Amino acid sequence: MDSDQLIRLVKDTALLTGEFILSSGRKSNYYLDKYRIETRPDILWAVAEGLEPKIPPETDILAGPELGAIPLVTAVGLKTGKPFLLVRKRAKDYGTKKIVEGLYERGQNVVLIEDVLTTGTQAIAAADGLKELGLNVLKILCMIDREEGAREAVESAGYKLDALITRTMLGI
Repeated sequence: MDSDQLIRLVKDTALLTGEFILSSGRKSNYYLDKYRIETRPDILWAVAEGLEPKIPPETDILAGPELGAIPLVTAVGLKTGKPFLLVRKRAKDYGTKKIVEGLYERGQNVVLIEDVLTTGTQAIAAADGLKELGLNVLKILCMIDREEGAREAVESAGYKLDALITRTMLGI
């Protein structure tokens, strides 16, 4: 599927109009419902195919924050054959009490895969958590950048941001 077809598919599947409150707390007259993409194997696979070429060759491992990015990182992991980590918002208070699930070694190169970014706050927190564990975050790669400050925030935090699709590409 070419990028124009993927953009149309994502827009037709996920774009909702109305009044919404985003996870950032901002109000918006549109919402990109990532679960309409991530619960459809055909569309999720097409997104994974689009994300695959954006993974640098020196990447050792992928990571995805809970909950929305878990299907994405799983699909990209299956597509690329790369292992992946699941990043919690906070460490669980039972069992192993880990903030990151999966096997990794300090010094590995990781790409953090996110779903929809508005301000980038949660992506930065996840990347910081990976960095604290001794991983080298090559970039934050997102399915959709709403172009509402995430790029600037991510870059100010010292990370690179790469988006598969932007609000501009969706014609919003």
